[in-house]
Amino acid sequence: MQQKGAIQIIEWEDLDKRKFYSLGVFMTLTTRATVYPFSLIRTRLQVQKGKALYSGTFDAFCKILGAEGMRGLYRGFMINTFTLVAGQAYITTYELVRRYVSFHTPSNTVKSVVAGGAASLVAQTITVPIDVVSQHLMMQGQGEHLSRFKVKPKMMLATTKRRPTFGQTRDITVQIFTADGFRGFYRGYLASLLTYIPNSALWWPFYHLYAEQLSLLAPSQCPHLILQAVAGPMAAATASTITNPMDVVRARVQVEGQSSIIGTFKQLLAEEGVWVMTKGLSARIMSATPTSVLIVVGYETLKRLSLRAELIESRHW
Repeated sequence: MQQKGAIQIIEWEDLDKRKFYSLGVFMTLTTRATVYPFSLIRTRLQVQKGKALYSGTFDAFCKILGAEGMRGLYRGFMINTFTLVAGQAYITTYELVRRYVSFHTPSNTVKSVVAGGAASLVAQTITVPIDVVSQHLMMQGQGEHLSRFKVKPKMMLATTKRRPTFGQTRDITVQIFTADGFRGFYRGYLASLLTYIPNSALWWPFYHLYAEQLSLLAPSQCPHLILQAVAGPMAAATASTITNPMDVVRARVQVEGQSSIIGTFKQLLAEEGVWVMTKGLSARIMSATPTSVLIVVGYETLKRLSLRAELIESRHW
């Protein structure tokens, strides 16, 4: 276990892997279910032209809830749950790369940047096809006219003997494959990498930095978990603000079917000005904040619960 300021960091070799993965799946699913409505709102805000549908995050929440109900805030959630695989791949890659880098440098910042970036690369390779489908599902309803693909009307689906559980998902998936082939599921892949690799690479070192600084300022009796729970959202807000311009471009590329990142960026600036790069930022931070709290509190607790049996008595928090 490494000591960073007053914050103890549990490393990969300290963990009971069976506990770690079984508890990790539950934690990831809980986190995604909690923040999914804000992810949907962020996508709609980023894809809309100007303020054609919503004037902001709160306005979008109220209008979607009023017009489409709670189900409207969870459009595409079922297919999005398949990203649980990506979540487990992310934390595994992060911990393994962090351990590998530790053989070459003792710097916690270097380990966090390299491991965070590598973990995001692996996770996005798995996640992008799922995101492409789920984002088109998110746009159904009030944002339907902004999506290239639309689900079949209920009356058409009713003509089949039994409506499949993933009927809308299958419908969108077939349309994407028919229009763009297999490459359609990786539309915006480069934009996703340019968004999430920096975001992940920034989040971890900022998280450790803020946690360390808070530990120096806080009273000695303040629990480490509270300091980490505060540091997580601070790191998320910082990383989200820095990477949001590319996130806006990513959403437009994936939903509208644009092929050029630079062309989309120039088009956005020409149509809506420089402030377009802040679209969906508040929803993104609102999504990232509880995510960070749950990740930090849940992940740190998960790691503590997953300590190898012979190490439990020797660790004091």
